[in-house]
Amino acid sequence: MAAWLWTGRNGVLAGRSAAALHGAKWVNDDAPAQLLHRNRRAPSGIDAWLDRFEDDEVQIVHGMPVTTPARTALDLARRLPVDDAVAAIDALARATKLKIADADALARRYRGRRGIRRARVALDLVDPGAESPQETRLRLLYIRAGFPRPETQIPVYDEYDQLVAVLDMGWRRVMVGADYEGEHHRLTRRQFNRDIRRFDAVTELGWTDVRVTVEDTEGVIIDGTRRAFERRGALALIGHPVDLYPAPNVPSWRASGQFFAPRSRSA
Repeated sequence: MAAWLWTGRNGVLAGRSAAALHGAKWVNDDAPAQLLHRNRRAPSGIDAWLDRFEDDEVQIVHGMPVTTPARTALDLARRLPVDDAVAAIDALARATKLKIADADALARRYRGRRGIRRARVALDLVDPGAESPQETRLRLLYIRAGFPRPETQIPVYDEYDQLVAVLDMGWRRVMVGADYEGEHHRLTRRQFNRDIRRFDAVTELGWTDVRVTVEDTEGVIIDGTRRAFERRGALALIGHPVDLYPAPNVPSWRASGQFFAPRSRSA
């Protein structure tokens, strides 16, 4: 609100600020507010972008002009490193009725603008099934390593058609799943025991469930999942590593060697 008032009520909230107003989780509360405004000499704590926008790219949220989910997705995809952009847009898509086709249409509208090529890469990787940035990063790790693109939120049923578990992601064809286990999985004995029963149940139903924690390195994750594919006789499904977008501005959490970035507070 303060950032918008600074514009004399003439700016349009965009980027992370728009995502938060649309209800997206995992938005960093300490990051600068972002908006579209003709005055780029913004005070500390505000990022003002002098970008063109059309009337159909703005809507009113809580009495303030805000970029639509599609325009918000495009701005995030243009301005953030691919991994960070996909995580942010995953959360936005999960919170809204965002259609990636609408964001793609805007990318065509602004063809030739800075960051559009990178934006197209990020938009193609979006999956609203991700329930956290860590799940997004795990999915992107698999894609980079040459694995088939994993399906998210896979329901597993028993012989009585009762839901036993929902896997964070996986590959139905080979019955290999992957689950990111955050800190909450170890905070209580009840949750810990529930996880054990869940793991045993999906295993008995023929699934291999790769459990990933914050301590795991990329190498450990890939090696464990590759061995799961090997046991299924499915190594041929894994291709060569893929460079999703060869850009020098990698996210700080990857540059530091840490696989999972520190968790941001929700909006």
